[in-house]
Amino acid sequence: MLQQYTKEFRYNIRLSVPVILGMLGHTFVGLADNIMVGQLGTAELAAVSLGNSFVFIAMSLGIGFSTAITPLVAEADGAGKKKDGKSALKHGLVLCTILGFALFGITLLGKPLMYLMDQPQEVVTLAIPYLDLVAFSLVPLIMFQAFKQFSEGLSQTKYPMYATIIANVVNIILNYLLIFGALGFPKLGIIGAAIGTLISRIIMLVFIWVILNKKKKFHFYVTGFNFRIMEGRVMKKIVNLGFPSALQMFFEVAIFTAAIWLSGVLGKNPQAANQIALNLSSMTFMFGMGLGVAAMIRVGNQKGIGKFGELRRIAKSIFFLTLLLEIGFAALFLLCRHWFPTIYLDVSDLSNQADNMEVIAMAAQLLLVAAFFQISDGLQVVILGALRGLQDVKIPTFMTFIAYWLVGFPISYYLGLHTELASTGIWIGLLSGLSASAIMLYIRFNYLTKKLATA
Repeated sequence: MLQQYTKEFRYNIRLSVPVILGMLGHTFVGLADNIMVGQLGTAELAAVSLGNSFVFIAMSLGIGFSTAITPLVAEADGAGKKKDGKSALKHGLVLCTILGFALFGITLLGKPLMYLMDQPQEVVTLAIPYLDLVAFSLVPLIMFQAFKQFSEGLSQTKYPMYATIIANVVNIILNYLLIFGALGFPKLGIIGAAIGTLISRIIMLVFIWVILNKKKKFHFYVTGFNFRIMEGRVMKKIVNLGFPSALQMFFEVAIFTAAIWLSGVLGKNPQAANQIALNLSSMTFMFGMGLGVAAMIRVGNQKGIGKFGELRRIAKSIFFLTLLLEIGFAALFLLCRHWFPTIYLDVSDLSNQADNMEVIAMAAQLLLVAAFFQISDGLQVVILGALRGLQDVKIPTFMTFIAYWLVGFPISYYLGLHTELASTGIWIGLLSGLSASAIMLYIRFNYLTKKLATA
């Protein structure tokens, strides 16, 4: 019985590992940013957290929208319709570029909100100039996403990984040089981290464009675009898939952003502890994201072929693999919850010792809760990927809104600000929302695929 699922593990892993490595690269840069900035002090760490919270919301909309390209390309690839795949890339690239500039402008317009959010004044003062530069990096990032989602739709997941790894190496080097003023470079503090992020994302976009142009297998798809002729039918299809997908990612990212803001209300130390726990959880989440892309590709292929019985079996094999992996991560968080936070702060710094010890103790408590939501978080993102592969996005969007904003956020708000649980209460709300999302999305997937298979 189990063998019908486990026999798919090897191919699923091979497909998802480049995606996971690419996404982990982004998160490791976040880890490097936080560790480097953490050496400057807890106020600087909280400022990066606050600035990034605005960018993450915009980024979630852009990345979520771009995922519409993958199932369209995967379905075209499964059905052997190369022209449809090329059309999806062309129209998706135009829409992603427009969206990137729009999100940059909206993020800048949102800066005054920082003063209205009851955040520590020193944190806001540091965060605003940081946000200006990081917001502009949304433009190359979302353009890159269009190429990334296209490449993944053709089951070619390694090329976006190469682009991401190169960009991340550049980012870490620039961060070191510009944050601390090493090797004669100016010492810019957290502004240096923002410059590193912007330059690395431009390099990432240029690299993937060059590599796709040079590879013969992509030649038909990425050359000979006529941007003067745009088909309303294709644009509408991408928007109809992309907008709900963007909202799905937005609802999840926004509740984690709300957790950053709620932590800021509690003070700079709770906000710094929240940032540590969030950064660690983000790294394990990337494994679920990678498997979610594998689910989207494989389900999209089976949809193109029209084999819905196989579609169910393949999707369930990915769900099962995710469950096993996330149980392992939960155990790791439980065992290492007191040690992980010490990586982020200078425990030998006597002048900030009291603050650092408080942050470490708080982060360990948050990681206790985070251990349990590994399972829910991984499963919900993989099931969501499978539903996107089916091009079923509207009802899942409604489900994610209910899970995060009618279940999760009220619990986070009440337990975090009105009980002694404080930061831990905020994270219990996150756990509740993720669990509700995983359950509802699985019910939807099971219902829909049974109906398609019997039909």
